[in-house]
Amino acid sequence: MSETGVTTQLARFVVQSRWGDITQVVRHEGERAILNWLGCALGGCRDETVERLLAALREFAGKPRATLLGRGERLDALTAACVNAVSSNILDFDDTHLRTVIHPTVPVAAALLALAEHRPLSGADFVHAFILGVDAECRIGIAVSPEHYEDGWHISSSCGVFGAAVAAGKALKLDAQQMTWALGIAATQASGLREVLGSMCKSYNMGHAARNGLAAALLAAGNFTSSERALEAPRGFLNVLATRSDAAEITRELGARWELMQNAYKPYPCGVVIHPVLDACLDLRAAHRIDPAQISKVEITIGPLAQQLCGNKTPRDGLEGKLSLYHSAVVALLDADAGVHQYTDARVNDPRVVAFRDKITVSSDGAIGKEQARVRITLTNGQSLEMFVEHARGCLQRPLSDADLEAKFRSVAAAELAPPAIEHLIEQCWSLAELPDAGAIARAGAAPHAQLTMG
Repeated sequence: MSETGVTTQLARFVVQSRWGDITQVVRHEGERAILNWLGCALGGCRDETVERLLAALREFAGKPRATLLGRGERLDALTAACVNAVSSNILDFDDTHLRTVIHPTVPVAAALLALAEHRPLSGADFVHAFILGVDAECRIGIAVSPEHYEDGWHISSSCGVFGAAVAAGKALKLDAQQMTWALGIAATQASGLREVLGSMCKSYNMGHAARNGLAAALLAAGNFTSSERALEAPRGFLNVLATRSDAAEITRELGARWELMQNAYKPYPCGVVIHPVLDACLDLRAAHRIDPAQISKVEITIGPLAQQLCGNKTPRDGLEGKLSLYHSAVVALLDADAGVHQYTDARVNDPRVVAFRDKITVSSDGAIGKEQARVRITLTNGQSLEMFVEHARGCLQRPLSDADLEAKFRSVAAAELAPPAIEHLIEQCWSLAELPDAGAIARAGAAPHAQLTMG
């Protein structure tokens, strides 16, 4: 084994990490992330994307070993990891590592939970492995940012596979050599294109990151070999999938700085760069008791990235609506809300919503950051109302509280679980590190009316 390469250094750190090295603050953040992820998975488990995925793959699944959250069906661990990852991403309500725009919990938690049902894993080991997986994927993401994303790679997927591999590898107690191979096996499977964002493939990218990362760890546990320099080699991940990279970012302050602490949670189920616009529209409407019929025009100024990602004025369905500044601004002003119901196919195509988009203009300003936006509303009487959002709700400067995350969980899980089951699952998430069996949260997240196995 190489002793100096970043692939080996990262692998050794993960293998040598001990539960006692993780502070209580970081442990609690892990539980917050998992609670948020579980709620998102329950809320998205019966989306059309998930139904089509299952219709295509169900008959090819292996032995039923792992639960599909919210549905109760059981499939093999690899397929369950894929489906649960898709379910938890489809609402666009998952968390965001703001520096890289990675949605870190989805592939890591989905892979780990499937593994925890297949092989016994304590809650402490689950949370520990989860924290390490998120740290690895985000550090690798930092090393290739922003060029990797700008070049068209879907970074949540292309780096998420490393997080899933590291977390599953830690849970499987891989040694340093095996963990190095796991990173290499993950690297050769790293993929996901931004071109597919706005389609069902956006969430499928997350599903294959979870599945492939879990497969990488399982293969490495069986001594399936790979490059020991898969991250830093001339033809490795950093140099092939990024026009510029900084390998030192992967190992800088390992164990002293945890990227999970840079994680943010969404108050709205849409692209995170839209959130400051939603804040402004909702707050202006509420503060001035605006009647939408009296709105003449709406001028939105955002940063270049937000316009690039979400400048679609004519979304065709709910998936595209989640990545449209125009649609988000309209529903916020018409409905005084921006929840799951504002991003359905029907709402996106509502004639009143479509007509209102013509009142919206969007421009970009390089001085405006990812968490900022300026919105000016002009009323039919000539009055002008303006708001500048410095930090969007949910960002690190305005984080969602534990109570906020619980409320969000209740709102998205209500379609699948009865209130007592929801409260039990929330309680289990907050005490996850004390559970003897982490797989209990999967079973608690199974809809009681669903069938238990799939033939």
